[in-house]
Amino acid sequence: MGVVALSGAMRRFDASFVERYRRRRALEDFAAAADAGSGASLRATSRQGESGGGALVQPPAKVRVLGVDTSLRCTGLAIVDSVGSDVRFVDARPIPNGPRKSIPECLVSIADTLERYIEEFRPDEVAMEGIFFCKNPRTALVLGHARGVVVLGCARHGLVPSEYPPTRVKRAVTGGGSATKDQMQRMMQRMFGLPDLPQEDAADALAIAVTHCHDRRIAAMASNYGGIR
Repeated sequence: MGVVALSGAMRRFDASFVERYRRRRALEDFAAAADAGSGASLRATSRQGESGGGALVQPPAKVRVLGVDTSLRCTGLAIVDSVGSDVRFVDARPIPNGPRKSIPECLVSIADTLERYIEEFRPDEVAMEGIFFCKNPRTALVLGHARGVVVLGCARHGLVPSEYPPTRVKRAVTGGGSATKDQMQRMMQRMFGLPDLPQEDAADALAIAVTHCHDRRIAAMASNYGGIR
């Protein structure tokens, strides 16, 4: 009886160990794929845990994400839908503010356009480029004005932006942190099968939204596999 009981315990241990190993590898592969910029081609498989963990938490069927690349003269806006493991293009456009517009006029333009954009597309979440170092104090101040308008506009709709550093966004969609504007545009065109090259600020906004979708899926995977040692 003792030998039989020990054999059963060993089988349960082996099954638990193998399942934990498979889950750990799945999470590592998923994170690596996201950082390599696999974008809309990512696929994730969830399973019922054999070690008593119960059903894994599933992300919502669809989450609409607004990406914002903030700038006084040309803020980029983009909308994508995160559906399961896919990221689907919905819209991307810039908010151009010509050089003759004063700073207050530019801020009003950003605020009004963002308001209409949110009302039109009804995003569930927002992502924007995080604060980065500026050598020119005036440039930093002006960018701060534009960021404040975007954050306030989102807050009026109950949306709190998630922020991502520029290098993180570039690494997520191209695999490297020093991608050029042209490379970002071409990657977004290729990822979503767009007929034309997106405007550069709109392409950056798309990339920010894609990065957010990657990170939220990785967070969901980490939550599911949170018990792994």
